Amino acid sequence: MSGLEPFGARLRRAMDERGPLCVGIDPHASLLAEWGLNDDVAGLERFSRTVIEALADRVAVLKPQSAFFERFGSRGVAVLEKSVAEARAAGALVVMDAKRGDIGSTMAAYAESFLHKDAPLFSDALTVSPYLGYGSLSPAVALARESGAGLFVLALTSNPEGGEVQHAVRSDGRNIGATMLAHLSAENAGEEPLGSFGAVVGATLGDLSSYDLDINGPLLAPGIGAQGATPADLPRVFGTAVRNVVPNVSRGVLRHGPDAITLRDAAERFAEEIRHTVTSS
Repeated sequence: MSGLEPFGARLRRAMDERGPLCVGIDPHASLLAEWGLNDDVAGLERFSRTVIEALADRVAVLKPQSAFFERFGSRGVAVLEKSVAEARAAGALVVMDAKRGDIGSTMAAYAESFLHKDAPLFSDALTVSPYLGYGSLSPAVALARESGAGLFVLALTSNPEGGEVQHAVRSDGRNIGATMLAHLSAENAGEEPLGSFGAVVGATLGDLSSYDLDINGPLLAPGIGAQGATPADLPRVFGTAVRNVVPNVSRGVLRHGPDAITLRDAAERFAEEIRHTVTSS
């Protein structure tokens, strides 16, 4: 398989050129209603097309949430396929937020769905869940390396329920979240300018100085905007790893639709504020 330049290198360049911002494409019913759209496939398609036309040529990353497309069945997935292709063609990197996780041949099939270069849903990176054991992700890791794609592994998520798993302590005294970060650091060893295997780490979690976030890979950080975190919080939360943070903003940008100009203005404000915060820290 002829792969792309590694995801980490492509992401580093996109963040440096366009600003370190990921905008979610989250067409849930309430947001469609706010935009004056019906909660149906036509509304889904209009929403997605508007976001992509407004932002894909200027933000570093777009992150469609697969579930909001899948709920419409095959026609929703067809919209997702088109959205991914159009966003990538316009220059944005696409992180598919599908949070897949399984074992053996099933994990391999999930990987092929999103990480094989010829797949209709091929994305630059995929969110995955390691809670069947990090080793269960091996098929996705291997295919991502082969295709030049990346992974974002759930490590320290912002939802309060996550703590019962991610903060559980192993027999060696290290908790599960820290274990996932250590695995990713090993995956990214020696990669320049940035490894392709990132972690999902919530921007709302406060002081994370007890964790080694310097994994030489990207840190996808949900929680900016509607969930309460601000760009100014990033240096305090992520410390010396802040330059590798990809802050994710969804409602904070999307609520400015359906007007394309106001969507662009909102994204540019977030990107500039984040860039200023990161370079000043």
